[in-house]
Amino acid sequence: MTSLPEDSPPSIGEDDRDTAVQRLQEAYAEGLIPYEELDERLHQVLTAKAHSELVSALGSLPAEQPGTTSTIAAASGRIQRRGAWRVPRILKVESAYGRVRLDLSRAILEHPVVAIELQLGTGGARITVPRDAIVDVEGLRAGWKDLRYKAPRRSRPGGPTIRISGTMGFGRLKIRHARR
Repeated sequence: MTSLPEDSPPSIGEDDRDTAVQRLQEAYAEGLIPYEELDERLHQVLTAKAHSELVSALGSLPAEQPGTTSTIAAASGRIQRRGAWRVPRILKVESAYGRVRLDLSRAILEHPVVAIELQLGTGGARITVPRDAIVDVEGLRAGWKDLRYKAPRRSRPGGPTIRISGTMGFGRLKIRHARR
């Protein structure tokens, strides 16, 4: 059995690589880097062999703000947010049993891109987004029922982007745009 030299850099874990890729994608979505630069940096991250290569790929991006991720969790019961509540950049919602109601129509959205990660077992979810929001549901997997979302015919530019991802077991996700 051969041993590794003590000065060899530790290998990059998949979590580190995934975090770096997500950080670059968010920077692109927020308009901090152009597409060509995103492509170059993603290549650098995906082929990196040392942590220093990951650091250099993320080097010129602004530091992440603390408190930009929040988790709402409940084993059972209802999870509900409405009115003027502050929405973090990444909102994780976890529920084994119960209903989820998120109303973003009057919420305080400080970030141009908001990611909502759903981890739901049994029970439905309803999300109301601002009237001018752009909704992306590509990262969502539903186990039992399909998603109900109808994009508005006319949308105004300049609204926030709401990215909904995660998994839903038994239950349906309904997304609608606020009327006012």
